[in-house]
Amino acid sequence: MIKAVLKVREKGVLILPKSLREAAGINEGEVTVEAREGEIVIRPLKPRVVNIDPHIVEELIGEESRLEEEKFRRILREIRG
Repeated sequence: MIKAVLKVREKGVLILPKSLREAAGINEGEVTVEAREGEIVIRPLKPRVVNIDPHIVEELIGEESRLEEEKFRRILREIRG
């Protein structure tokens, strides 16, 4: 276990030493922070991988495109009066 005393700077800035970041698996990027019972817990943010059928994604993008085109045509009709 690695322990360190850190200084909280003005505006709440806290610098995590490299040894702590490496031990916790924290790389450059975002982290999650949780305050609980007098502690602050910092964890690396790990994106959740979701398996989605590419055909469904294509279908949704196509539907969005059609809806945007319909909206554009409606606005043009309203402008032309």
